[in-house]
Amino acid sequence: MKAWLACRVLAAGLVSFVAVAGCGVRPSDVIPAGDPPSGGVAPTATITLYLVKNGRLDAVTRPRPRHRPLFKADTLALLAAGPTGKEQARGFTTDVPGEAGPFSVTVKPDGHLVVTLSTPAGELSALAVDQIVCTAAALAPENPTQVTVLGAGQSIGPRECPE
Repeated sequence: MKAWLACRVLAAGLVSFVAVAGCGVRPSDVIPAGDPPSGGVAPTATITLYLVKNGRLDAVTRPRPRHRPLFKADTLALLAAGPTGKEQARGFTTDVPGEAGPFSVTVKPDGHLVVTLSTPAGELSALAVDQIVCTAAALAPENPTQVTVLGAGQSIGPRECPE
């Protein structure tokens, strides 16, 4: 009886080996698959704002909020809100007036950004326009980005960040 069981186990093993070895799959070389995947990447842990220090633009990073999405318009609203206490202590200011918000940001098919303000664009200082242009451009996946600032029927740009 034990011999019969051993024969059955041996036969089952032999059938399995023949099935695996003779399944018709031939070895092949590496098959090229084209370009690697592309697309959006996970958002960074920080955001970049362009504030003013000693009359010039200066990039400042802040932590990105963890528990809610941060839209492009939200980042521009941070410019109008001004520097944090720590940033003020380091000499940072903003030329973007608080009443410039709320902002909206439209991305054109060619990547061009259009930032719409709640105040006339022509009333902004040159530094305020540069703050908006540079901060908006920093949000774009590819730099340099053309940015147009619109407000109350007035348009400035398209421009690239001068920094």
